[in-house]
Order: sequence, then structure tokens, then C-alpha cells
Amino acid sequence: MTTPQLTDWPHLYREGDSGRPLLLMLHGTGSHEEDIAALAAQLDPAAAVLAPRGRVQENGMLRWFARRAEGVFDVDDVILRAGELAGFIAEAREHYDVGNREIIAVGFSNGANIALATAMLHPEALNRVVAFSGMYPFGERSTEVSLSGSRFIVLNGRSDPMAPLSSVTTLMSELERQGADVEQVLREGGHGIDRADLEAAVDWLGRR
Repeated sequence: MTTPQLTDWPHLYREGDSGRPLLLMLHGTGSHEEDIAALAAQLDPAAAVLAPRGRVQENGMLRWFARRAEGVFDVDDVILRAGELAGFIAEAREHYDVGNREIIAVGFSNGANIALATAMLHPEALNRVVAFSGMYPFGERSTEVSLSGSRFIVLNGRSDPMAPLSSVTTLMSELERQGADVEQVLREGGHGIDRADLEAAVDWLGRR
């Protein structure tokens, strides 16, 4: 499969204030780039925003990678799409003259999963992640890339049927094993982003 060029990949870009990070906003299944971009203003209204569109479709819904069933990912496709996203980030950094500005991925659900996969496989492209309602993206596989210098915040509901706590526990273990600086926020409830999640993410971003 040929890696798509930036001009062929639907996305939006908004310039932020000088010195502020760039938030890479990654939508969940069935959503799109405009929806998730609106979340950026609640996290850092002065940040630049880059929001690409998931390139996989499932029953007409946009996604970032294929899955075999609910919660069962096509891991080969996860790896492929993570590589594509890493290439997109590198091309966007040059195209939009981002320079050395810090890029922080903010993903929800399927968007969190592709952010995690990309950062765990390609830390040279992405090493800061805010993962809302994400889970471990590699099934039974492990990765061996050093994540020393990478930072993650993982925010989940304890009773989320779409991102089971067992998979979140695996995610935390793997991130720590690979040397990442990782913070976990667990709340009562299920899939979604609530006010406590947002407050924790804003606090984490302020300490970046």
C-alpha cells in the first residue's frame, strides 16, 4: 500500500500562538476531524491544531484501522496505519513549517488507539499522547521500541465495555516496560470524556 501524500489526506490545520504546542487531534469511530478539533479549544485554546481524517471505513463510519470484531483489532493493519500516520506527521511538520514545535496527540477511543500505536512504534515522530478511552492496540503482541523520553496520560472509565480495564492494564504495563513516563487517570463510568478527564488532561498539558 502506498503511503498517502499530505495533499491527498483530508485534514484541517489551524495556526496557534507562537511558542504553544501543536495538538494532533484524532477522532473516534464514526466521527471526523471537525468534531475532534473542537475539543482542542478546551485543552489549550492557544495551541495550533492539526486534525487528519481516519482513512478506513467500516459500514460507512470513519476509523483509523480495521478490526475483526468489537475490541478485536487487525494488528497488522494497526501497524500499517501507524506508519502512515507517522509519515503524515513528518510531512505536515515540514509543510506547515512547524519546526521544533512540540506535537502532542490527543485521541478519543479509536483515535486514542492509533495515537498510542504510532507513539509506541514511531517515537521519533510522536512522543506525547493524551489518550481518552483508549486501550492496548497490539492484541497479544509486544513491541520493543525504547520509549525513554516519551510521555503519556491514559484516561479511562473503570467500567468501559469498549476499552476493558484488562486491556488498559496491559497498556500501562507495556508503556512502563518500554521506559515511558506514563500517568493514569481512572474514573467511575464508561466510554467517553467527562469533566474530570478534561481537567486532568489540562493539568498534564500544563506540566508538560
